[in-house]
Amino acid sequence: MGPRLDCAGKPLDLSVPRVMGVLNVTPDSFSDGGRFARLPLALERAREMVAEGAAIIDVGGESTRPGAPPVGVEEELRRVLPVVEALAAELPVPISVDTGTPKVIREAVAVGAGLVNDVRALRVPGALEAAAAAGVPVCLMHMQGEPGTMQASPRYDDVVGEVVRFLEERVAACEAQGIPRSRILLDPGFGFGKTLEHNLRLLHRLDRVAAVGLPVLVGMSRKSMFGALLDAPVHRRLYGGLAAAVVAVMRGARVVRTHDVRATVEALAVVSAVMDAG
Repeated sequence: MGPRLDCAGKPLDLSVPRVMGVLNVTPDSFSDGGRFARLPLALERAREMVAEGAAIIDVGGESTRPGAPPVGVEEELRRVLPVVEALAAELPVPISVDTGTPKVIREAVAVGAGLVNDVRALRVPGALEAAAAAGVPVCLMHMQGEPGTMQASPRYDDVVGEVVRFLEERVAACEAQGIPRSRILLDPGFGFGKTLEHNLRLLHRLDRVAAVGLPVLVGMSRKSMFGALLDAPVHRRLYGGLAAAVVAVMRGARVVRTHDVRATVEALAVVSAVMDAG
């Protein structure tokens, strides 16, 4: 049995692998740039993902693709809050907010967000305190550098060991701030300051991240690692992403963050059945 996380009153049951549906409300997202930036379209897409089997919807108002410019706090709030509020009120599943900005954490949770998914692992000054006060689960991600420059020349002596050590340090920082381990997920940060070789090594040894003892979330959907491996543009990366999601779950991941919900839900249902048979 995996844990049941209380996401602002809505449970996220991780006894089987779950799918997190991506809802970008940014005009410059790498994958679906601007398509869901308007509230009615965002709501429609979120309903569709829940119908396809998403167990949680992740709303992001700042693109973190390589080279993305930073977004001001007020602009991020303007993009994110109406969507989070509307989805939290209507949908049966938890709503996650993809942010590391303290004010956005506070205000998004106040209108119903049930999880904070932070690519900066709560390292922005004030973010740890905001997340602790918010009282919802947090997902801590590893990133080398910042989105603007992270893919310039990522270097590691031991990518798996360094990612695990970083995540353990961030867990300790959370615990020191009063966020218990029972409210923490870990994300190794595929594509965030990592070459193709780093990503493959991390995926191959994802069991070492899972061995930390906390639920692991992975986000590889449509990323450039598949572009490099398959010579495929963004809209032709589904099959590679499904293969990687299957490997990730067999190596211990409990949540797969994806743009392609139905296909991923079905792939993971097969993986779960096979793992249960063992």
